[in-house]
Amino acid sequence: MSAIEIAVLPVGGMGTRFLPATKSVAKELLPVVDRPLLQYAVDEARAAGIEQFVLITARGKASLADYFDVAGELVQTLAERGKTQELEVLAAAQLPPGAVMTVRQQQPLGLGHAVWCARNIVGRRPFAVLLPDELLWDPAAPCLKQMVEAHARLGGNLVATMEVPAEETHRYGIVSPGRSDGLITEVRGLVEKPAPGTAPSRLAVVGRYILEPEVMDELGKGRRGAGGEIQLTDAMAELIGRQPFHALTFTGKRFDCGDKSGHVIANVALALERPDIGPAVRAWLAANPA
Repeated sequence: MSAIEIAVLPVGGMGTRFLPATKSVAKELLPVVDRPLLQYAVDEARAAGIEQFVLITARGKASLADYFDVAGELVQTLAERGKTQELEVLAAAQLPPGAVMTVRQQQPLGLGHAVWCARNIVGRRPFAVLLPDELLWDPAAPCLKQMVEAHARLGGNLVATMEVPAEETHRYGIVSPGRSDGLITEVRGLVEKPAPGTAPSRLAVVGRYILEPEVMDELGKGRRGAGGEIQLTDAMAELIGRQPFHALTFTGKRFDCGDKSGHVIANVALALERPDIGPAVRAWLAANPA
């Protein structure tokens, strides 16, 4: 099986749910505790052995590429002041030269179109897709690392899923399941946001994918789906039956950080896990019950 070496991160959205903050700060740079959402996604991919990253950006989002630059003046100032701990934090987040590439999505034509914009960089390699809005949290067993390991055994295409309540299935792409083996389920179909009561399962796709390059061929046909956009789900569905296709059920925590309440919850949950600030946050919550 081909190793997964490259990840595509669609980060061109306007972030309208977080206005006015996102008028000047990219949504993907909003922090959860002290790391931006984009950093969590990149760190998850690095833990899976991925070394190349393609950011699919849009007009006005140059700050996403700037984030990965070396902050020369800051580094120099910290070094002069002996701020060793802060320098180590910066070094841990820094990617090597050439690891990050950016592609401009010139029209907001959907997630599928954003992924297709990376076709010339991805080439004919299998690749990962991560949606930074979805913070999937399990430091001991990162989601994409589990998927890369499954891909080495199974090949083909994989999506990450989690079980959601039946009344919420209309908000997600839902897997039509086949045989299951532990956390791995055969995918026999994909339904984008099924009408209430019609979902084939409660397995919802949650923003992590490993895809074979043939999906680019399907996306290149430009077929419009839900919302008049080019849907990644529709292109993936065309590969079912032609290539192996599986879902990995992620058993960690998921935070929908594209939603205000989900972003706040993520900050609280991850803060409570931190030995440096967890006790203070826990004490405040105990003293200020809802």
